Amino acid sequence: MYLSFSSLTGFDPRGNQRDRDRERASARKQAAAKGKEDGLTPEQRRERDKKALEEKLAKKAAQAGAGGASQDNKSNEGNATSKK
Repeated sequence: MYLSFSSLTGFDPRGNQRDRDRERASARKQAAAKGKEDGLTPEQRRERDKKALEEKLAKKAAQAGAGGASQDNKSNEGNATSKK
């Protein structure tokens, strides 16, 4: 008569790796799907992203125009080497 260890104790010594992996995979899928539910069509999403990118670039250009020259000089001061 053969009795396995798991049938006597209710404990499987090999663990439940498959079950845990399935749970983790389903949790990842749910988290990924949750971010896409913004109620927008792909075209609307592209327009939104395009507008956000243009605003970001305009802000960066404004910062570069206002104080970009002083930023460049400060970052290059330490890099200057004298050749004699």
